[in-house]
Amino acid sequence: MLTRIISGVVGIIILSVVLFFHNTIVLPIGVAAIIAVMLFELLRAVKMEKCIPVLAASELCGIAMPFLYELYYKGLCYKGYVAGGDPAYLDAIFLRIAIFAVTLVMTIAVFITWLKKHKEIRYEQVFFVLAAMILVPQAMCTMIRIDREYNLFMLVIGLCGAWIADTGAYFTGVAIGKHKLCPEISPKKTIEGFIGGIITTGVAYAAAFCVNKGFEPSTLVIAFIIGVLCAVVGTIGDLSASMVKRQIGFKDYGRIMPGHGGLMDRFDSILFVVPTFYALLVIGRMLGFGIL
Repeated sequence: MLTRIISGVVGIIILSVVLFFHNTIVLPIGVAAIIAVMLFELLRAVKMEKCIPVLAASELCGIAMPFLYELYYKGLCYKGYVAGGDPAYLDAIFLRIAIFAVTLVMTIAVFITWLKKHKEIRYEQVFFVLAAMILVPQAMCTMIRIDREYNLFMLVIGLCGAWIADTGAYFTGVAIGKHKLCPEISPKKTIEGFIGGIITTGVAYAAAFCVNKGFEPSTLVIAFIIGVLCAVVGTIGDLSASMVKRQIGFKDYGRIMPGHGGLMDRFDSILFVVPTFYALLVIGRMLGFGIL
């Protein structure tokens, strides 16, 4: 327990430093580091971490994404290069082309390696790697998008969505949990804990938004709904990652955080929650909800 607490405190300190310097290159570097570790853990799960070409391709693809997004938001991509063009539109085009090009090149590298080592590498491993190579970087880069397009408050509340749900579910499950949610995937999760996590997240979001934006009935309702949706999606992400571990026979994805496992064990819910939160922010802005 002591090891788990110390490890958790160290993790919180590192994350706090990254968030403190969120307006600088520190945030993309931090996101890139998290992506690199998560991809390594996922490749290790399917026994592909020792295949250097595949590992290098997936890592390069993942690490490049935060910096491409940073270039986009810093306005360094094609801005003003075409007379009469819309700089923001040109930036968006460059970002899409750059992301597609990097992903395509690294995907081709993975397939070339597969062709050379087709007797050693199975198709399940290849497509798992490709899925991870696309999903993890794009999901984690949503952190940069939220921070650059909105503010630090939105980034923090987005990150906390999954962790608040986990905490609420844990304590509710310990107190009154009786009915198993998915016993074959995650034996400790209960239906009561799941409901408790949802309510806890909804209340926490409502309170946080009301403090930050000012109390209004609409703010309370919208924030509560967003919290509920994030809690549900976070649980799906957590169970999905647990299902992968069960099927491959892993207890934890890694050992980088003693007592907690790997970064995938800590950020599995984030992969689902932060993109969902960002999507809700964008939809809310389009619909004219002032609090978003």
